[in-house]
Amino acid sequence: MRYEDLPERLNVADYFVDRNLAEGRGARTALLTDAGPTTYAELAALVNRIGNVLLELGVRRGDRLLLALSDGVEFVATWYAAQKIGAVTAEVYTFLPAKDYRYYLDYTGANVVVVDPVTLEKMREASEDRHRLLVVGQADLRAGEHDLRALAAQAPDTLDAAPTTKDDVAIWKFTTGSTGAPKACVHTAVSPVLSHHGYARGVLDIGPDDVVLPVPKLFFGYARDLAALYPFGVGGAGIAFPERTTADRIFELIARHRPTILVNVPTMMSAMVAHPSASTQDLSCLRLTTSAGEALPAELHRKWDAAFGVEVVDGIGSSEAYHIYISNRPGAGRQGTCGQAVPGYTARVVSPEGTEVPDGEVGTLEVSGGTVALEYYQDAAKSAATYRGDTVHTGDLFSRDVDGFFTYHGRADDLLKVGGIWVAPSEIEHCLIGHPDVVECGVVGHETDGLVRTRAYVVRRDGAAVEGEALREYVGSRLSGHKRPHEVVFVSELPRTSNGKLDRRALRELS
Repeated sequence: MRYEDLPERLNVADYFVDRNLAEGRGARTALLTDAGPTTYAELAALVNRIGNVLLELGVRRGDRLLLALSDGVEFVATWYAAQKIGAVTAEVYTFLPAKDYRYYLDYTGANVVVVDPVTLEKMREASEDRHRLLVVGQADLRAGEHDLRALAAQAPDTLDAAPTTKDDVAIWKFTTGSTGAPKACVHTAVSPVLSHHGYARGVLDIGPDDVVLPVPKLFFGYARDLAALYPFGVGGAGIAFPERTTADRIFELIARHRPTILVNVPTMMSAMVAHPSASTQDLSCLRLTTSAGEALPAELHRKWDAAFGVEVVDGIGSSEAYHIYISNRPGAGRQGTCGQAVPGYTARVVSPEGTEVPDGEVGTLEVSGGTVALEYYQDAAKSAATYRGDTVHTGDLFSRDVDGFFTYHGRADDLLKVGGIWVAPSEIEHCLIGHPDVVECGVVGHETDGLVRTRAYVVRRDGAAVEGEALREYVGSRLSGHKRPHEVVFVSELPRTSNGKLDRRALRELS
């Protein structure tokens, strides 16, 4: 599927929800929650009701709607309702402090914010009565606050899709904020459709019988698209649950719903492997698990294979290019690599001067495709440095082999100069994770007497007694001597961004 193949008029809700009714799939299950299944017909009716509520509250085409909402049917329906009326969706994590919500309120300029009891008090503090709050769930409402369920129950269940085009701005995807304040990558309506065809269909071969369980929450586009857009494109189903994600909860949901695809991240893969009941879990329903969000260490991949035997389809993507643009293929993956370019994308590894480097050499990854964002909102300088037409300069260090498989070598801005030699923290981390007593780890640099030293923060397996010197020797026996961490610090957990990525900025503050 190419940009040229899509009609000029394109509405995301019409494409991923209403089309299922038009093609006779209204009775099929779209979403599975603890409350039971929701069919496409039921979802479409709720989308229309909420769309009418948003219009009544003054949300118009091109306006931004901010969702600070726990995962569930209402999250999905509200997201699509905003799309159907031509508004622009932006979503944030549900466990942020008020100061962070204040940033998002000011940055998005949203006049209407959708919240629930988890986020209501923090959003009240952040809003200072400057925004209309649309509340999902039981709460004592104040002036300017509205009960979404009550309003939706009274609203019509019919609604014409706004006549949006494939070039209209439709979706904001936020960067992770691991190195600075999150910025919105501005995407048009064409991005999810092209990504659906290139990645979900072209790589994962998602079909109508697939049931997708996401580990990350739906505010994270990687999870939302794979659980609540891409399956909908073919009449499949997604699973949504409001609680924080734990290994116990994932095992429980797998046992209950028997999904076929698990949308995973390395952090949760490590937790599942290390879980005391890992050997007794039945994951035979899964035909594959995806991995993205951060690099998957080859050693963790091997641990996963030994524990569960479920194929891992590892890939890499970004908010800047909408979703996954390099991925392994089911049945043809290579451990330790992120795979090959997804259909519809081209990728190359370039030198600081912008020339392509030979296969096997490390350089910076550039990716081109029809889903590259228009810009970072309100950041012309950063946009100019990152976007060049349909090409994004990622800042990620990669090498490419002769077969077109790409291997990740860390972020260019994470490199440490130790003893005059550049060191990638991710290489040390990927080595450490191979130790049987290491659940997860993060490596950062700290300065002592004017010299840069490496410090590894390590989460040990429950009951493990391995000491720091043993881990230093473990790395020293497998990597060059200068890559052995100078110090190992044991911690109960590592700081993570809301997307689950290692928060290196917070880790450096510990140093």
